[in-house]
Amino acid sequence: MAEVTAKLIQELREMTSAGMLDCKKALIENNGNVQESADWLRQKGIVKAASKAGRVAASGLVTVVKCDGMGCVVEVNAETDFVAKNEKFQKLVSDVANKALEMAGDFQTTFDAVKDDVAATVSTIGENLNFRRVAKVTGDNIYTYIHNALVPGMGQIGVAVAINGDKEKINEIGQKIAMHIAANKPEFMTIADVDTKAVEREKKVFIESGATAGKPENVIEKMVAGRIQKYYAESVLEEQPFVMDPSKTVKQVIADHGGILSGFAYYLLGEGIEKREDNLADEVAKMLK
Repeated sequence: MAEVTAKLIQELREMTSAGMLDCKKALIENNGNVQESADWLRQKGIVKAASKAGRVAASGLVTVVKCDGMGCVVEVNAETDFVAKNEKFQKLVSDVANKALEMAGDFQTTFDAVKDDVAATVSTIGENLNFRRVAKVTGDNIYTYIHNALVPGMGQIGVAVAINGDKEKINEIGQKIAMHIAANKPEFMTIADVDTKAVEREKKVFIESGATAGKPENVIEKMVAGRIQKYYAESVLEEQPFVMDPSKTVKQVIADHGGILSGFAYYLLGEGIEKREDNLADEVAKMLK
């Protein structure tokens, strides 16, 4: 059996927000495998769903820039919220984003081009700063949205979506689609993009939750198929009920305006960055004694 360490318990707790005792038990039951432990917690009804983001532990800003046929979502991190309000930091974020657009969304070439500017701003502000990531979308029409904006064009959530089609028609719904993405946080654009392992894991969680216990095989098949359709409706942008008209999917709304979804990017500030261990590590360590 794998050793259940304090680090594993912390990782599972940050992924699921479950209690530490539940996390420890889940890891023991699943030989230290964090993903299987998260699924086990869902099966037992302890958590509704594993959070891919974990608890956000980084400050800074997300911004979005665009030009004809291309949009970029960029994240630059700082150590504190206070720095995000600093005009020099905001200028750095803007400069990095514009450079990313110039470099067609390529992270490495953008990083190489801005690293000296980042270092200079670190020296001025006195806090560690990090150009973390950039995502690019391309298509006929680009729409962007910033949620929880600290200043115009910069905030905690950034979205860019590309939709092919007649600009005049697509303009009627483009911005609304970007806002829908911010509200619903899809993981995939189309069903074809969904990782087959994720689908199999969803089936396993559903079956082992006991929902199908005692049911005939043909009924189980229908129940599982229904659960997977629900999973697609939750995770796949095209299959999600449109937030402003839930009677239609996003795909249908776009098609009604003669469009085809080309791509999207969504960034939540600090998503996936671990918190400093601080006192939580000591607390978990005591549990293992």
